[in-house]
Amino acid sequence: MNNYLRRLLQTHDRRHFGRCQRPATGWRPRRGAELSHFGPAALLMGAAALVASVACSSPLQTSDSTLITSPPLIIAHRGARSLAPENTLAAARKALDVGADMWELDVTITADDELVVMHDDTLERTCNAPELFADRSPWQVRDFSMAEIEMLDCGSWFNDQDPFGQIQAGNVSDAEQQSYAGEQAPTLRQALEFTRDHDWRVNVELKRQPTEALDQLLVQKAVALIGEVGMDGGQQVVVSSFRHDYLEHIRTLNPDIPTQAVTSTLIQHLPDYLSQLGASACNPKATVWSYKRMAQLQVNGVAFNVWTVNDDLTMRALVKTGVHGIITDFPQRLAQILSEQ
Repeated sequence: MNNYLRRLLQTHDRRHFGRCQRPATGWRPRRGAELSHFGPAALLMGAAALVASVACSSPLQTSDSTLITSPPLIIAHRGARSLAPENTLAAARKALDVGADMWELDVTITADDELVVMHDDTLERTCNAPELFADRSPWQVRDFSMAEIEMLDCGSWFNDQDPFGQIQAGNVSDAEQQSYAGEQAPTLRQALEFTRDHDWRVNVELKRQPTEALDQLLVQKAVALIGEVGMDGGQQVVVSSFRHDYLEHIRTLNPDIPTQAVTSTLIQHLPDYLSQLGASACNPKATVWSYKRMAQLQVNGVAFNVWTVNDDLTMRALVKTGVHGIITDFPQRLAQILSEQ
């Protein structure tokens, strides 16, 4: 295969959640993959159509390794949370700036049944809830309304704690630190609209809820909202969860929304399991499967988005393995590694 088609195949594969989906409207090439590098537009369009038809074949039906070893998606874990407060629009903006292909966020539900972007069940780690609401320990997210959560400062803790040492390393400017003070926890609507308006992509992870009624409500409201903002076409939003029954529920409500099964433990008969769920990928903890076993499962059609990978050695090994995506707190580091490929 000539270099032109090889590069085009790699670029084509990085544009999608799955290997056979249509291009996202408004997608912008990153890390130097400008359209002008590939020659005239007419030639590009014709070649892209050819590549798309080839890429939809099973890996077992082709000997072309570029179809299964193209660079993985850079997925910013809770945004670029090594450089900005996690699960905020500031972290999303930073992830976009450093070249992430998409960001991952966590969603839970408030006392007034609003969907808020927050990882923990409680507010004290990443917000100043103990300071503003001293008498409401243990500061469960479920006990606060969205209006109350919007009162909280969810950014200053990052400046105070420097959780990844990037402020000390000089990788977070004084101006950025000042802008983080007072940063709010966004609603899911705000996060989706930010993603849509920047022609970007997002992995929405639904967090486990304390009751079955809230389980149902979380899924229903998330699916409805994704449709309401016009992002249920399978191009910009994928929904993931440790609760695989959530994924089954999503399929019954709107089968056009892609889903991914998150796991920290080994799943037997994985291809069949994902097929039964209707899930497009498996998002495992990095230690669940060996590189060799992931490579074998990928040949059988499994797409892996591996978390949470922050060290260079593991990143490089996963790139060599050909995983579909790498979920990392350091998208800037992974972007640099991929730029060297």
